[in-house]
Amino acid sequence: MNEMQSAVVPLEAPDAGATLLFVDDESNILSALKRLFRPFGYRILIAESGAQGLEIMARETVDLVVSDMRMPEMNGAQFLERVRAGWPDTVRILLTGYAEIGATIDAINKGQIYRYISKPWEDNDITLAVRQALEFKLLEKEKRRLEALTREQNAALKQLNATLEERVKARTEEVRQTMGFLEVAHDRLKKSFVTSIRVFSNLIEMREGGMAGHSRRVADLARALAQRMGMKDSEVQDVFLAALLHDVGKIGLPDRLIEKPFSGLTSEERTEVVKHPAKGEAALMALEQLQGAAKYIRGHHERFDGLGYPDKLTGLAIPMGARILAVANDYDSVQLGTILNKRLTPQEALAYIQAGRGNRYDPSVVDAFLGKMSGQKTEVAEAEPELMLDSAGLRAGMVLSRDLMSQSGSLLLSRDYVLDMLLISQIRNFEQMENQLFSIWVYARTGG
Repeated sequence: MNEMQSAVVPLEAPDAGATLLFVDDESNILSALKRLFRPFGYRILIAESGAQGLEIMARETVDLVVSDMRMPEMNGAQFLERVRAGWPDTVRILLTGYAEIGATIDAINKGQIYRYISKPWEDNDITLAVRQALEFKLLEKEKRRLEALTREQNAALKQLNATLEERVKARTEEVRQTMGFLEVAHDRLKKSFVTSIRVFSNLIEMREGGMAGHSRRVADLARALAQRMGMKDSEVQDVFLAALLHDVGKIGLPDRLIEKPFSGLTSEERTEVVKHPAKGEAALMALEQLQGAAKYIRGHHERFDGLGYPDKLTGLAIPMGARILAVANDYDSVQLGTILNKRLTPQEALAYIQAGRGNRYDPSVVDAFLGKMSGQKTEVAEAEPELMLDSAGLRAGMVLSRDLMSQSGSLLLSRDYVLDMLLISQIRNFEQMENQLFSIWVYARTGG
């Protein structure tokens, strides 16, 4: 110890508040240590023997012990060995003279000390050693915490994987049927989709519980409606994939929200649930071949009257695939009890869809749906003459003879769509919004 050297300037220690115990049979040494460390904000305890030090350890929480080597009855090596046995998390430092190398080695071996400091010490050296020792203790504590967390998470993952494995086996045949459709798709789709669709389908089915098979039923119905409404093969494929994956955004929701009917959700719960279409789109947009399906997923809870979510789109601004998916999804969902607080029969579900015509749902999609469910199909003679009109010439009751497309190539209305005044108004509004004039083909028999 050299009290004549320049004073140590205490820095604000990140470990301030730690408890230090100094053990030495010389009171002047203890006083010097107290004076040296007091400005750093540590809580300081002192003991004049190893026995007294152990008594303090028994009743106080001590972060670090600094013990002299040469003490009567119980030397520093013996004392630190006892500390290690009873309080292994306490960092141990030994003060020793140059002539005590053998005892120092013994302390290192038995007491597993953090380090030893030679007497007389340099003030800067000993204060730095204590700070480093406390930082080491914090790092060790954090290391143990992270290791424990890792073990806990690994155990949880192992249990989850075991459960998932069983549930995946139970769905294997259904997934194979889904993959059967994908196998006939073009080469790019097969190369990048096989793994991703399998994963997404499994995740959705594993979260659905009592809704098992919902996505498949919605996909089958949505594909049939898309074909019935004359969508292109690639668009029909996007509708089918969107229907399979339409609930992918719900994966992160807790079970209590998935199982609770939408009409029974609180405003806070509803705020969380209505995010799932946008989350579903975000999850799939990175895959180029799923971008079309992702847009349908984002829009499948929009309403024709603009009261849906997440974007409050109205009428023709909602993609056709999303309008189809809305009808197919809600028809199955009301029978499962996930929309209303009761389950509807198939006939009641049909009535529910029909009641939403023009407000919740696109009228033409509802008409196609009702026609499919009743086994009827509107037939128009292929050779029937056509008329080309602008939007000002449209009248309610006219039937489109060709698909109505936007400039970007998006399908707005499909062939055989029966127009009403609401749709005609939507077409005119869309022209103004997009600064685009349509040439609209209708069957001559429907003209004025």
